[in-house]
Amino acid sequence: MNITPFVVTTMARRGLLTPGAPHRVGRQFTSLHRWGFGLAGELRQAAVRSPDRVAVVDETRSVTYAELLDRSSRLAVALPVGAGDRVGVLCRNSAAMLETLIAVTSLGADPVLINTGLSAAQLAVVGKDQELSLIVHDDEFAAIVGDLPGAIPASALAAMISAVPPQELAPPARTGRTIVLTSGTTGLPKGAQRPTPGGFGPLCSIIDRIPLRAGVRVLIAAPLFHTWGYAGMQIALALRATIVLRRKFEPAAALAAMREHRVSALIAVPVMLQSLLELGPQADRPALRIAAVSGSALPGGLATRFMDRFGDVLYNLYGSTEASWASIAAPADLRAAPDTAGRPPRGTVIAVLDADGAPVPTGETGQLFVGNEMLFEGYTNGSGKELRDGLLATGDLGHVDAAGRVYIDGRADDMIVSGGENVFPGEVEGLLADLPQVREVAVVGVPDDEYGQRLAAYVVLREAAVLDADAIRDHVRSNRARFCVPRDIVFLAALPRNATGKVLKRELRH
Repeated sequence: MNITPFVVTTMARRGLLTPGAPHRVGRQFTSLHRWGFGLAGELRQAAVRSPDRVAVVDETRSVTYAELLDRSSRLAVALPVGAGDRVGVLCRNSAAMLETLIAVTSLGADPVLINTGLSAAQLAVVGKDQELSLIVHDDEFAAIVGDLPGAIPASALAAMISAVPPQELAPPARTGRTIVLTSGTTGLPKGAQRPTPGGFGPLCSIIDRIPLRAGVRVLIAAPLFHTWGYAGMQIALALRATIVLRRKFEPAAALAAMREHRVSALIAVPVMLQSLLELGPQADRPALRIAAVSGSALPGGLATRFMDRFGDVLYNLYGSTEASWASIAAPADLRAAPDTAGRPPRGTVIAVLDADGAPVPTGETGQLFVGNEMLFEGYTNGSGKELRDGLLATGDLGHVDAAGRVYIDGRADDMIVSGGENVFPGEVEGLLADLPQVREVAVVGVPDDEYGQRLAAYVVLREAAVLDADAIRDHVRSNRARFCVPRDIVFLAALPRNATGKVLKRELRH
């Protein structure tokens, strides 16, 4: 454990160094030393320090930290897997999913987080590619799981736990590695191997910028199979928080849960904020201190609208499954520049490079590279991503302003060349998203016989709003160069999205 002055100061500011019973504090640090900083270790340090605190509450039950440790330990004994095996987890947010993930990692096995939006065909490929020994799934996914070997429905877990006497496990010979599937917005998902934190540094990098405190009551609305939802769970266990979970995100139910459980922090993806705003100003506001989002860019104007309604509580983390985090925008950043991705937190480096790997001047667009101690360990198929001097390619194009704020200009593979001009669809998306009639919009490049490529805009209007294609083109023409004007305007009832809220642009190009 590399405990630096920054770590000590941050932990003290966030309430992690408050005095406690000496035997509990001693056992807390012993647990981390023996088990490490993965889920199994973070749960054990929380259970010895705050055994009676509610760890997780979902629609059906609440579980204390002592109970969560007991149940996950007994489930570990009941599961027919061992160290090094890979276990698929196909579940919605629930206490059972958390128990399963901790049980698997306690064995030194590798949990594979499976997107609940996968088809049966995709799941079959994932099962083969990831060499799954077992898959634990919610009952609703039985038809999708089909005859995959070793399938255990979540409804069977309680009986498996009850059949095993209380256990005190020893740390496994190997540390389990969580495998997160990439979002699969452009094809079949790949398995990205996530590292286990080596100490307090990664946690402190995040809570230094996002002021989550020990014992916080947090609603994790982002799916736990998503990198951000999973990270929120890791942070919550480290903070001995009370985690509130709902199987599916429904805005009215989410607000009710926040009020019922006195939630002060929300972990979500941007599309969820949009849904909360659409409940209208008459909806009772929870006493939120933090709304932390990640997973996709904030659409134009959303940050300002959300803070105007809920207060200056919004934090936006830019990162990826492979890079973990790259930058964090605090409320002050978002007030000053609502489209910024923020600034790199402590211990993170961002570089904006040209095609030859040389830094570009401030304000100019280039390829974004990031370095921190939580870069992924490669894909399970043996491939990786481009590295330059230890910095990982994010696949995004962006720039940094004179104040050090990062901006995402678009995906490198989304940029099109139209009539010899470089065009970034994301720039036009943000412009159109600011129109009051527009609920959501996606802009993509499509083939063009004359110019090579051109832009097409797919627009979803707000209820009862009126806006025609010519007005959209005129708005872009008035604010951007002529080659940015989308020739094709398609009005839709909704954009196609995956289970984490990302727009499936490949479906728009059909």
